[in-house]
Amino acid sequence: MTRPRGPESRRRRIRRALPWIGVYVALVTAPLFVMLLGPSPPGRGFWWEFSTALGFSAAVMMGIQFVLTARFRRASAPFGADILYAFHRYLGVVAGAIVFAHWAILRIRSPETLVPVDPLRAPFHLTAGRLSLLLLAAILATSLWRRKFRLEYERWRLFHLLMSVLALVLALVHIEGAAYHLTTPLKRIIWTAYGFCWLLLVVHVRVLKPWGQIRKPYRVASVRPEGDRTWTVEVRPEGHGGLRFEPGQFAWVTFRASPFRFREHPFSFSSSAERKGSLEFTIKELGDFTQTVKDLRPGEPAYVDGPYGLFTIDRHPDAPGFVLVAGGVGIAPIASMLRTMRDRGDRRPVYLFYGSPRAEGAPFREEISRLPAEMNLTFVHVLEHGPAGGAEETGYVDRAILERRLPGDRREFEYFLCGPDAMRDAVEAALLALGVPPEQIHEELFEWV
Repeated sequence: MTRPRGPESRRRRIRRALPWIGVYVALVTAPLFVMLLGPSPPGRGFWWEFSTALGFSAAVMMGIQFVLTARFRRASAPFGADILYAFHRYLGVVAGAIVFAHWAILRIRSPETLVPVDPLRAPFHLTAGRLSLLLLAAILATSLWRRKFRLEYERWRLFHLLMSVLALVLALVHIEGAAYHLTTPLKRIIWTAYGFCWLLLVVHVRVLKPWGQIRKPYRVASVRPEGDRTWTVEVRPEGHGGLRFEPGQFAWVTFRASPFRFREHPFSFSSSAERKGSLEFTIKELGDFTQTVKDLRPGEPAYVDGPYGLFTIDRHPDAPGFVLVAGGVGIAPIASMLRTMRDRGDRRPVYLFYGSPRAEGAPFREEISRLPAEMNLTFVHVLEHGPAGGAEETGYVDRAILERRLPGDRREFEYFLCGPDAMRDAVEAALLALGVPPEQIHEELFEWV
């Protein structure tokens, strides 16, 4: 019996996503239709009105940025949290470009509307608009090049939120003072509703969600070395039953601090989804916070917000088998998938391609090497350095290795890729060249915050 092919599942996901895409387009374009209500302002030409329309839409886009990072599960279900955060970043750039175009058009076509420049003499709404534009530029620069500026992640998150809220408030002040199009009661009601919704979002993200985590605390149970500068942290629920997740998903975790502070980080579950109670996260020392993970001590508090993500084998219950490709600490969600299948007694064939610099220090290597005796697993360890032997290959996971190691019915399998961007891009290209349908290739973005 042949299972339904991928395109049907893909069309179903697209249908689920379309309403949310429609909501986004409606929210962004609604101000433009509101502008058309009532009489047109006298003495204003096309470019002035076009610039005003851009300003309205950009302000709405800035507000919706808070929605994209509010972690509403129903809204993120068709896309995945990693995609939404990437979308959030790209839309931030687009909104910034639109705001700049709003200013540039007025500067070129109607420069008299921007004087005086002196903030001590200019109307406050003009100064507010200029400050909002400068803040937005600072937000974009520090977000796109945070590592180049050597900004600590937690400090950057605090700066990002505070500056974003301030930039939006200043934009609203600018619109209130400058826009002819808010003169009618209906227009003012609509625009006030936008502002009220944005305020509720901030309250939801920074007050209600942390309060929910405070009521369901965890405690660090153990911290053990898992490989080269990699650690597995086990946490156990305190006074509640914990949470259930699907293998491959992730959560936002806060250690040692209140969830009201800006110290949460996204980590994939590495434990089996069949395991009750405790949770495990495998973390590599890659940044300021992760370098301190080894110093966590049993009994210290932890808070978990999750689960999130669509990168899971549980979304494909009818798949005849799986191909898992991991690089570096990208093995963490893959380990959760393998452990879960073992604990469920799932005998479907699984092919694991695990890329590592060398065999020594590769997380989970020894445990995974024993799994073929417990489940239908073919383990191919691809080592960047060192001689190949047995089931191991030397170099990188490429088309030649995949073609040599995969079975003849490889087009029937579901593929899961997690690792550095360069690895994922190369493996995806190789799989497509081998005829694997694109809708059967699933990726977890390695760096998206």
